[in-house]
Amino acid sequence: MVVVRDIEMFSMCEHHLVPFYGKVSVGYLPRNKIIGLSKVARIVEIFSRRLQVQERLTKQIATALMDVLQPTGVAVVIDATHLCMVMRGVQQTQSRTTTSTMLGEFRKDPKTREEFLRLIKP
Repeated sequence: MVVVRDIEMFSMCEHHLVPFYGKVSVGYLPRNKIIGLSKVARIVEIFSRRLQVQERLTKQIATALMDVLQPTGVAVVIDATHLCMVMRGVQQTQSRTTTSTMLGEFRKDPKTREEFLRLIKP
């Protein structure tokens, strides 16, 4: 299992046109191909540098890695602060939103999923 955690992410909410930012953790189970660790961060950056919603961003990162590497599984977790929640309306300054996508073995095998989730804990 290859895990890169705490990748900084900045994006713009397509609903409110205000930023959201946070940390992304990515794991994959290599089959034949691997990529440099900086390329994992680059994939996060490519998808986050456009108008986005966090749910779609999580899925896009996972799907891209699955398509390119064809690993036995991919896991992506994003934990972010949305300025639409902080600045507007309810003004919840401490709220965070967490999304996850689990594909392949991470979805099928609870032990693999638990190991990944354990490894990304702060």
